[in-house]
Amino acid sequence: GFNITVASEIMAILCLATSYEDLERRLAAIVIGATRHKNPVRAGAFKAEGALAALLKDALKPNLVQTLENNPAFVHGGPFANIAYGCNSAIATKLALKLSDYVVTEAGFGADLGAEKFFDIKCRQAGLHPDMAVIVATVRALKFHGGIAKGDLEGSDAGAVRRGLPNLRRHVSNINRFGVPSIVALNRFRSDTDGEVQTVIDGCHAIGVKAIVCEHWSNGSRGAEDLARAVATAIEAGAAKFSPLYALDMPLADKIKTIATVIYGADDVVLPKAVSEQLAYYEAMGFGTLPICMAKTQY
Repeated sequence: GFNITVASEIMAILCLATSYEDLERRLAAIVIGATRHKNPVRAGAFKAEGALAALLKDALKPNLVQTLENNPAFVHGGPFANIAYGCNSAIATKLALKLSDYVVTEAGFGADLGAEKFFDIKCRQAGLHPDMAVIVATVRALKFHGGIAKGDLEGSDAGAVRRGLPNLRRHVSNINRFGVPSIVALNRFRSDTDGEVQTVIDGCHAIGVKAIVCEHWSNGSRGAEDLARAVATAIEAGAAKFSPLYALDMPLADKIKTIATVIYGADDVVLPKAVSEQLAYYEAMGFGTLPICMAKTQY
């Protein structure tokens, strides 16, 4: 066996492929260089896709594992969320949808870095239409956003939680942009006080979002049963009207600006001449209709 590094282009390709034939097609399209006239040279020009796909024929198969409570789960793929799109394979997700009434999949981290790429890249490429988004929050993280030092998060401070709530509200707002309803799962830790927890619940209620206290960290699946019921009820209501953030026929610069302003809260995007010329080159080479994969840190 061998490992595919999470930062590899191969990993990202593997996880978007929907079949062995699709994997070969995507591998053949890898740009490995350029001619003297700046035309892209692809792996397919060297007939390399067959050998590449053969190496990946077993890696393409999802891994069926089980949780500590014997529930089935697929663990398959992991393109780096900072520079790729941070989601498991399309094959694993689509297989799970054929086998289960409800499927839960992780979409990177955050409603900016993770969810935006899940919606605009994975869902669009794989033809997925999500019904619900669960935003995981913690009192500790909200206190950190509220100005409390990392080493002082154990102490009770409902005021700091309140000051950190704008961060959570932004994640909810980002999810709303895609027409997908959301629920906040408040992952409770032993140091969280009732007052801090209630501050989060009230803050979510004020913007029309339900927050469910979850104690799966200490109680296993029993600690998340309320969340599961709330999610199932919301899904059955059929309120989702999923739509990607931007159209694929938009110019690349406009796609970048849309993500930066709508999701990240930027006022504008100013592109140096060299960047504008590079984007124009990409469009001339036929890459203009691809989605944007925004790279950033998790912070």
